[in-house]
Amino acid sequence: MMISERIQRVIHALEVGVFSRWLQFLPLVVAVIGLAVLYDLNAYRSFNSVEAMDAAQVARNVAEGRGYTTDFIRPFSVYLIQKHNHEVHKGEIQLTNSVDFAEINGAHPDLANAPVYPTVLAGLIKLSPPNWDAGNHKPFWSEGGRFLRYQAEFRIAILNQLLLVVVVALTFLIAKKLFDAQAAWLAALLTLGADLLWKFSVSGQSTLLLLVIFLGLIWCLVKIEELGRAAKPQVRNLFLLAVTAGVLTGAGMLTRYAFGWTIVPVVAFLALFGGVRRPGLAITAFLAFVLAVTPWIIRNLAVSGTLFGTAGYAIVEGTFAFPGSRLMQSVNPDLTSAYWLRPYMRKFIENSRFILQGDLLRIGGNWVAMLFFAGLLLGLRNVAARRMRYFTLMCLGVFVVAQALGRTQLSTISPDINSENLLVLLTPLAVIFGVIFFLTLLNQMKTPSPQIRLAVIALMVVISCQPLIASLLPPKASPLAYPPYYPPEIQKVASWMQPDELLMSDIPWAVAWYGDHQCTWISMNSQSEFFQFNDYVKQVRGLYLTLNTLDSRLYTECLQGGVGSWGNFALNTAVVGQIPQGFTLRYFPAGVLQSGLFFTDRQRW
Repeated sequence: MMISERIQRVIHALEVGVFSRWLQFLPLVVAVIGLAVLYDLNAYRSFNSVEAMDAAQVARNVAEGRGYTTDFIRPFSVYLIQKHNHEVHKGEIQLTNSVDFAEINGAHPDLANAPVYPTVLAGLIKLSPPNWDAGNHKPFWSEGGRFLRYQAEFRIAILNQLLLVVVVALTFLIAKKLFDAQAAWLAALLTLGADLLWKFSVSGQSTLLLLVIFLGLIWCLVKIEELGRAAKPQVRNLFLLAVTAGVLTGAGMLTRYAFGWTIVPVVAFLALFGGVRRPGLAITAFLAFVLAVTPWIIRNLAVSGTLFGTAGYAIVEGTFAFPGSRLMQSVNPDLTSAYWLRPYMRKFIENSRFILQGDLLRIGGNWVAMLFFAGLLLGLRNVAARRMRYFTLMCLGVFVVAQALGRTQLSTISPDINSENLLVLLTPLAVIFGVIFFLTLLNQMKTPSPQIRLAVIALMVVISCQPLIASLLPPKASPLAYPPYYPPEIQKVASWMQPDELLMSDIPWAVAWYGDHQCTWISMNSQSEFFQFNDYVKQVRGLYLTLNTLDSRLYTECLQGGVGSWGNFALNTAVVGQIPQGFTLRYFPAGVLQSGLFFTDRQRW
């Protein structure tokens, strides 16, 4: 075949042949990539949440062959493992000082993170190891010789932005399946323009991966409902889809434990709308869910004697018995109050008020949320859409309860962008039903021309996407999450320590992530709790206090906090220059660090 004929065949394929359909999507792909580049240049921000750094440092340990272990040591995790090992070896003669019951002298098992997301990040790190040095002075990573972006975090953000594109594609497919192409394109556009999802994409958290799993689950339920209404349903396909739905729900739970409550609306949906085989489908999905999560639960029981490690005590955190992060920082907590109902009722009432007045009104964006809730009153002729709306409402109720009871200090540190925000998972469904309500109103307007109709749609899109548009406009936000995180100084502090020496800090997750060094959370006070950990668990060789502590309120946290409070400790050392009598770490470098104070047992710098 001559070259001219080959060229002609290629041109024909591009114009009307097999490649013509894909070529139509090329401008869309370019536009999405351009939007991502623009967002990363103007609105990208380094990790600013505990969960992101915690999951990332666990992922690095997995990628480097250190097992599912953590360098972020929670005193409560030490308590659980120590208690479990004492029970396992009960009755045996042991030399207490020679047995590491807390498993802290070596690799400490992680009890806080569900395994799927760190495993995915470990694959990314293994596939393309990043530059771990925060002193990278190359352009883009620094500006004027000053740190700007951490390469490992930026790669994780790119991965999550790819997952965001998958979320948009799945939203399009689900909307087209339930309604039509016009609704699907508009729903996909509004999902792509959701500023909250873009913020989650650069946060380093597991939300986008969980959202992909959730939308995959919804697709399975839509197909089951469709097949269940058929005159002669394909039983084999129905049960395969039910198994897939159960496994996806289990995978979601192994991405974020609280997502496990989604099995309740899944089983209810299958029991109500699964067709003639609905009891069997509901049971099959539930059994598949149980089988999916059982191996990991067995691992947790073997390591700590608990089903979900420290994450299983989220319901206890934030009650009046353990306000703030008191439970995770406690070396020997009194959990007797955990067996009473009153703390949980009070926690649920207080947190549900914030959810109903805040998070609930921001599903998919403020304007889309209003369309969604108004659209709940809209009569839908499509049976599948009507039933999927019932599933959305069931998930909404379950997520509100789970989020209210599972709220911890993580939501206080980062009110909107946190792993405890379950309602954000309903963004695509809220957008779909909000779009249908908008299109119904638009059809009743009887616009005089297609151009005016298109203008009304464009106006709605601009208003709904206004938060994202505003974040892309000047002034450009700084990518640094400082205060309190400044990676070069965190790595400097970690480099002063020997590999087997333990650090204590008020940002141990950041020391574990940036410094790649074992670090425990500061104890509840600088006196009895500190010495209890130092004397009976592992000796603390360094203390790193950042602006999290140094910016404490002068009167309530420093002066009224008591002699042993870390606020009072920081006040006396930073202002008066006095280290409390008997405190073991008496050396600190004056004027060396800009982001905090460092105390140690000897001069290391």
